Amino acid sequence: MAQILDPIPADRPGQILCCYVNATSKIQIARVSNVPNWYFERVVFPGQRLVFEAFPEALLEIHTGMMASAILSDKIPCGRLRVMDESAPTPSAPAPEPEKMPNHPPRKPTFDNKGIVLNDPFSMTALTSV
Repeated sequence: MAQILDPIPADRPGQILCCYVNATSKIQIARVSNVPNWYFERVVFPGQRLVFEAFPEALLEIHTGMMASAILSDKIPCGRLRVMDESAPTPSAPAPEPEKMPNHPPRKPTFDNKGIVLNDPFSMTALTSV
């Protein structure tokens, strides 16, 4: 993944792919401040996912936006935000077994108020008055 605007310093190896999700209802500023010769700061809107490259020891600061200011609300090590590469699974971490669906008996038919059998009562259109 290429970060075109502010690329991570290329003079040292070991960068990882990270993902942060703004699970709040407020606008946030995500900033990495402890990597020399690198400026990384992005606005993250509510519900937005931010994917970026960083070093495992980098700290992602989350500043939550208020009316006319921003408060430092969290510092997260980028090693905890690492996205695992599914194309190269590690032998020490086998893929989890898929869960089996429980075997339920068939449902009894559902009738409406006129005695008509409803095929799928959850897919019926609801009538509303305006």
